[in-house]
Amino acid sequence: MFIAEMTRRAALGAFAAAPVLLSRGALARRVMPGVGIRVDVTPLRESAGDPTAAWVARELPGALAQAMAERGGAGAPIAVRIDYVMLGPSSGGECGPTPDQMVGVVTIGGVDRPLRASARFYPSPVDQALVEQSNHDRVSQLVQAFAYWAVREG
Repeated sequence: MFIAEMTRRAALGAFAAAPVLLSRGALARRVMPGVGIRVDVTPLRESAGDPTAAWVARELPGALAQAMAERGGAGAPIAVRIDYVMLGPSSGGECGPTPDQMVGVVTIGGVDRPLRASARFYPSPVDQALVEQSNHDRVSQLVQAFAYWAVREG
């Protein structure tokens, strides 16, 4: 009985997840209903691929909602298209931190505004061993910076 129940749950889970897994563009355009936030990472997925595009698609809507709430509530609907994420070298340099950048377009009230957000990366020896985690942290910092400026510019 227990094994059959687990199998049924696994089958239902696989059935529910199938559209997401089979649709390559499922995370390319993410809409947060009721908040008026739309994020498109299609150009980013073409230029950088996954997991970078998946990280941005997953984190940017929440960061935008948080930035809007901190600014005083929901304003006009916001649409964001992320074109590029550029991570500087992981080794750093003699001059200090490495600049990372996120480039895209913010549309608020039907007006398109190009936006480039940057963050500084301070390399450490641990980053060399945990490259993917380090890159994810760097992308998360860029997402926060981009969301801050996207809402502020609107």
